[in-house]
Amino acid sequence: MGENKLQHEGGCLCGATRYTLHSEPTYSGNCHCRSCQRAIGAGMVTWVGVKPENFEVNRGEISYCETSPGVQRGFCGRCGTSLTYGGDDWTDIGITAASLDNPSIAKPESNVYLDHKQSWILIDESLRQYDQLP
Repeated sequence: MGENKLQHEGGCLCGATRYTLHSEPTYSGNCHCRSCQRAIGAGMVTWVGVKPENFEVNRGEISYCETSPGVQRGFCGRCGTSLTYGGDDWTDIGITAASLDNPSIAKPESNVYLDHKQSWILIDESLRQYDQLP
């Protein structure tokens, strides 16, 4: 049978943790906040969102760290790859786009927390721009 185009797989660098998205992303955006910069080790991170019922861990498990009140960042406990972001008030789970086997499914629509943007990051002006989270 043909591959289900609504299903996307991904995982960590070492392969210990694998996951499947059982739908297309609900959103995609670039976050420039200092928390994301430190958690990812880069100037920004591109996220894709998915409803919790459409996210499945197929191998291993995700370890979590509460990085601020009500916010949980998920990562591989073996290699440290950042995988997810969620909050008490969030309806979707954020998945690091680069951890997808096919990161090109991410189609960022916005840049958020531009008040934290590093000067060496170039911004696509065609995307929506926000100094904070809208």
